[in-house]
Amino acid sequence: MQVRSQENRPDATIVRRIEKIARDRLQDESVIALQGPRAVGKTTVLRALAQAAGVEVVDLDDLATRDAVAADPGTFVTGPSPVCIDEYQHVPVVLDAVKAELNRDGSPGRFAITGSTRHDALPRAAQALTGRLHLMAIHPFSQGEIAGVEENFVEAFFADPAAVVSATPSRTSRTEYAERIATGGFPPVLRRATAAARARWFDDYVRLCLERDVAELARIQQRATLPDLFIRLASQTGQVLNVSAAGAAAGLKQRTADSYIKLLEALFLVYRLPAWGKTLRARAAALPKVHVVDSGLAARLLRLTATKLARPDATALQQFGHLLETFVVGEIRKQLSWMDGIVSTGHWRTRDGAEVDLVVERDDCSIVAFEVKAGSRVDRRDLGGLRTIRDALGDTFVAGAALHMGERSYVVDDRIYALPVDRLWRRVGPLQDR
Repeated sequence: MQVRSQENRPDATIVRRIEKIARDRLQDESVIALQGPRAVGKTTVLRALAQAAGVEVVDLDDLATRDAVAADPGTFVTGPSPVCIDEYQHVPVVLDAVKAELNRDGSPGRFAITGSTRHDALPRAAQALTGRLHLMAIHPFSQGEIAGVEENFVEAFFADPAAVVSATPSRTSRTEYAERIATGGFPPVLRRATAAARARWFDDYVRLCLERDVAELARIQQRATLPDLFIRLASQTGQVLNVSAAGAAAGLKQRTADSYIKLLEALFLVYRLPAWGKTLRARAAALPKVHVVDSGLAARLLRLTATKLARPDATALQQFGHLLETFVVGEIRKQLSWMDGIVSTGHWRTRDGAEVDLVVERDDCSIVAFEVKAGSRVDRRDLGGLRTIRDALGDTFVAGAALHMGERSYVVDDRIYALPVDRLWRRVGPLQDR
C-alpha cells in the first residue's frame, strides 16, 4: 500500500484543519503565531490567510528580505491586517517592532506569523510579546488530512465514547500500518513516489536542521555529535527518556546532552511527553517519555523501512511497537491541536508496573487515556494500567482505549474499549460509514 497525499490528485488539494482555526482565532487575537517543524506547511497556511485578506507575505527565509527587515523592521510591520510574517525567528527583533505597532493598534487580527523555532527558545522573543501572542501548533499531516477525512476521534471519545465503536471491522493490515509509520506526515515526503526518494528527503532535512538551524539558534562546541545524539533519541522514541544513556552513546556528558536535547526540542525535532498525575499515586514516576516529531523521520533515523518493520521477528516487533506508539501519540496530538479546552497531556507510569501511554485532560477535569498495543488482539492483562487509572480517578475518567492492530472494536470493561488504531482517522458521527 502506498500512502499518497491529496496534493498528488489532480482534482483536490489538502486543506489543513488548522487553516480554518487560524482564521477564527484572528477574529479574537491580535497576533497568532503558527509554530512547528520545518516543512509541515506553515508557509502554505500563512499564504492562504494572506491571499484571503489580499495582503502580501513578508518572507524571512528570503535573504534579501531578511536583511531589509533587520535594517528597518518598523517599515515591514505596518499596512493592512493581517500583517503576515513568515519564519520570524530569523529576525527576532521584528517582534519588538510588532509590539510597538500593537501599542498603536492592538485590534484583533493584526498579525499572523510563523516560526520553526519554539518561541520560548528565543531570548528576545520571550520578552517582546508576552501576553499578546497566541501560539498555535502545526504538525505534519494527519492520516485523516491525507485521506481527505475530517477525523474527530478524540473529540467524540470525550463526548460519547460508545460512538467510536463500530461493527465494521478494520481492514488495515500490518503491512499498511508499517507503510504509514515509515512514511509519516511531512508534505514533501508524501509527494515522493518511492521509498528511496523519501529517504533522501529525510536525510537532507536532518542535515539542514542540524547544520543550519542549530547554528542560528545557538553556538555549540560539539555540533558534530548532534546527528548521533538525534539517532540515539530516535532509538528511545516511545520510551522513558534516558538522557545519560543517549549522551554517553554519543560521547557527551549528561549535562551537555541535556542542553543539546533542548536544542532539538526547540527545533521541533523531538518532544518530551511529561509524566502526568505525579500526585495521583505516591509511586508514580516523574520522568518524561521522548518522541520524535514524526514516525517517518524516526524510522529513517533508525534505517527502518516499511518492509523491515513488517517482519515478524523479535527485533522488528520491538521496534515496531515503539514506532507505533510514536505514530499514535502523534496522531492524537494533531487532533488535540484543533480542539479548545485541552489543559495537559502526558504519560502515566508507576514504579510497580501500571502504565498508560497517553493521558489527555480537559479544562473541565475530564480525562481520557490511551494504551497502544502492537498486536492484533488485546489481552485483559494489557489493560491493567487503564483499570488502575480509572479506579483512581473515579467519575473524572471518561474513557480509556487500548488501540490495537486487530479488526474489531468492542467494550472490554466499564469505560474501557478495545479499538483498532485506524479508528483514529475515521469520521465519527452521521457521516461515518459504520
